[in-house]
Amino acid sequence: MKYIDGKYCGIAYRYVGVSRHSDCHQIECFATVAVRLCRQLTGVRIVPTKVKLAHRRDGRCSEMTEFFGGEIEFGAAVDEVLFAPSIRDRPIVSADHYLNKMLISYCEEALARRPAKQTPFRSSVENAIVPLLPHGKARVDEISRRLGVSQRTLARRLSSERMSFSSVLENLKMDLAKRYLADDALSISQVAWLLGYQEVSTFTHAFKRWTHKTPRQMRTQKAA
Repeated sequence: MKYIDGKYCGIAYRYVGVSRHSDCHQIECFATVAVRLCRQLTGVRIVPTKVKLAHRRDGRCSEMTEFFGGEIEFGAAVDEVLFAPSIRDRPIVSADHYLNKMLISYCEEALARRPAKQTPFRSSVENAIVPLLPHGKARVDEISRRLGVSQRTLARRLSSERMSFSSVLENLKMDLAKRYLADDALSISQVAWLLGYQEVSTFTHAFKRWTHKTPRQMRTQKAA
């Protein structure tokens, strides 16, 4: 989680060591808790200026829209909740300055003892791929550009984890396909589009190669 301070202030969520595509409900929970906490601390119904979530939803989510007080951008490049800069000056109605000072010292001590750990590069690659799939832009050159590395470096770092870009892309598509097909609100043609396939037949062929079942057979099996 990262605090944003600039034109807007707010919170951005970044997954470390876990692929973003594997989580939808939890990130929605984090976002709503952040807004609810701001409202409880200030005693004011603060309305976010922008709410962006990286995963996709079929149609609008009226309950979430009502809670946040505005439209939510699904399928965004990042997960973040942004507020107007004036929120910084809102006093906390139950502020305890002594407790705040004590907690800060505890947090600083805990951070100082935390060991440095390198996160798997694969998760970063997967998180960059997912929003680009529907647009057919999940290419190695575009992913390396977004991650700020050369194609050679990307290949080398994936190789150190015993993977290639093509294998990461293939396994990610298979995983996403299973997750999307579990959502009855998505048609098979929509699932194909979300994975970057222009034709349902092409998606069906790929899915059968992965699972030895067609998407329709998989969905029927789940429903049984």
